[in-house]
Amino acid sequence: MALSKEQIAQRIAKEIKNNSYVNLGIGIPTLVANYIPEGVNVVLQSENGLLGMGPFPFEGSEDPDLINAGKQTITTLPGSAIFDSALSFGMIRAQKVDLTILGAMEVSESGDIANWKIPGKMVKGMGGAMDLVASAKNIIVAMQQVNKSGESKLLAECTLPLTGVKCIKKIVTELGVYEILPEGGFQLLERAPGVSVDEIRTATAGKLIADENIPEMVF
Repeated sequence: MALSKEQIAQRIAKEIKNNSYVNLGIGIPTLVANYIPEGVNVVLQSENGLLGMGPFPFEGSEDPDLINAGKQTITTLPGSAIFDSALSFGMIRAQKVDLTILGAMEVSESGDIANWKIPGKMVKGMGGAMDLVASAKNIIVAMQQVNKSGESKLLAECTLPLTGVKCIKKIVTELGVYEILPEGGFQLLERAPGVSVDEIRTATAGKLIADENIPEMVF
């Protein structure tokens, strides 16, 4: 079966290294805060000005003054810090963030990402995505592999306005885990439980590199 959004976040959480600083983007990436592996020390950064985010609050215990970049209520951990967005982007541009986890509308086989604008639709703002993809040491994309019309969002070339060029290293979707190869192409590393390589190939418009013995994800 294809993964839920929560399972995508759970799988990405396994990529977080101990003693790292991680920025969580809007959408599926925010869910990663709920699945940090036990024993892994990580400081979660929100671009609106917070270091030390915890998991989402339980219903009834929300503090409306504590929100992430997606305006969702969050919790803080002991030692957390709150500051203005200028300092936050200073951290980002100075490459103090070890890992950025972003959502995406499209990713190309060469590692380009489009995630901020659909022509003709209202745009609230560019947000911090361009700063993040230009500055992060490592970037993982959390996304749905196909859109509501069943069309692939893993493409040979992006069709939407780009956020960054040749910057994506790894992608986790509802169907699989992929690595962008230096020469281009989506190398399939793991597949969702019960999903076949042929199903993944059908859902990938760009170049897919995969053999028939791809392991299933383990949760």
